[in-house]
Amino acid sequence: MSQEEHWSGRIGFTLATIGSAVGLGSIWKFPYEVGTNGGSAFVFCYLAGLVIVVLPLMLAEFSIGRRGAADPATALARIAEAHGGSSSWALAGALGVATGFLILSFYAVIGGWTLDYAVGVAILGVPSSSASAQAQFDHLVASPLRMLVSQTLFMTATALIVARGVAKGIEAVCRILMPLLILMIAALAGFSMMTGESATTLRYLFGFDLDRFTVRGALEALGLGFFSIGVGLSLMITYAPYAGREVNLRQAALMTLGGDTLISFLAGMAIFPIVFRAGLDPASGPGLMFISLPIGFARLPFGQLWALAFYILLFIAALASAISLLELVVACWLRQRLSISRIWASAIASAACWVTGFLTVFSFNHLKDWRPLRAVPSLGDANAYEGLDHLTSNLMLPLGGLLIAIFAGWVMPSSVLAAELGVGQVAARVLQAALRYVVPAAIALATAAPLVLSAVGW
Repeated sequence: MSQEEHWSGRIGFTLATIGSAVGLGSIWKFPYEVGTNGGSAFVFCYLAGLVIVVLPLMLAEFSIGRRGAADPATALARIAEAHGGSSSWALAGALGVATGFLILSFYAVIGGWTLDYAVGVAILGVPSSSASAQAQFDHLVASPLRMLVSQTLFMTATALIVARGVAKGIEAVCRILMPLLILMIAALAGFSMMTGESATTLRYLFGFDLDRFTVRGALEALGLGFFSIGVGLSLMITYAPYAGREVNLRQAALMTLGGDTLISFLAGMAIFPIVFRAGLDPASGPGLMFISLPIGFARLPFGQLWALAFYILLFIAALASAISLLELVVACWLRQRLSISRIWASAIASAACWVTGFLTVFSFNHLKDWRPLRAVPSLGDANAYEGLDHLTSNLMLPLGGLLIAIFAGWVMPSSVLAAELGVGQVAARVLQAALRYVVPAAIALATAAPLVLSAVGW
């Protein structure tokens, strides 16, 4: 690899992996899920999920990436063939790339919303009533041209960063964006806790409420870290080859999980004091970001300024994740398989994602009544965007994680884990046992059990 294809060191690598983990889901989904599913009881199950599922998978992906020293498909095939396995394991890496591509296609549209709202707040201020906030959002999604403009700007920014390479592009930007994101969300959390309903927020997030804690909530907590951090996408396989031997992969994994969790809790303390102060519904899901919160900001001192800061940090979080998703596609198929330059690979991949994103853009307006999965009972009412979201989050992503666990547990010897992670054989065998039995069982439980519970009406 050329010099541009290496992280400069541990800090750059860790900031990039944190950036790939932190996204819009960490800002709104984690605190919302904690509050509606029993507070600290949910947090306990979430942390258990990080230890049981996410950490072993992340360490496995790091080991595969560093040992394979290539894109996910090639790395899996190389390791499998070196240890008597089939080169068909490349398909597991290809699945991760396909999943990342589809996620980025609709993620760029939502990322464009954050940019649109930031510009709107800066110019027009924040809406002061529920009707005006709803009208503002409805006007956005009813305008394909407006959504295409913001999607194009978001996708272009992502492509320009990836085109500059690993050290000069991805790492350089993450070194600025991640500290800025943490500072902004910490400042917003401090302001919100001082001016909003801090006591109610702390009870909502951390209170132990068994009445709100259910079997379904425990299963959602188990799978939330897996889905929000993105193990199973082969992102860490893509990033690991760029890390030199001086980078401690175990420390990077722990810091990534810790950084993502910290940002998620800060997001809760930034959002919910405003929500409760304004008497808004904290359980309004994605609408919380674009409909409820603007009203809350309008009722605060310097509300326009804080609203602008909030949508800028949302844009930063979305951009950091989008960079890793595009790099996944660029590094895997276009650079190594077609032997083209990084600039051309970034342009082609981003253009393909941009065009695929039209399905999401038009799902909110011209194609809002189109039901492409009408024949599937549970998805009969889903539009194209909802179908893509379900396909990637509930099927492709867990399947990718399951295949990585099986590969690292049964095909790749424990000696590879020991060598790449710098641990003893005993620790490597314990990790391998977790990847063989515990991780697949947890993924299957977190994925299938909610469907079964819904089917029986529980």
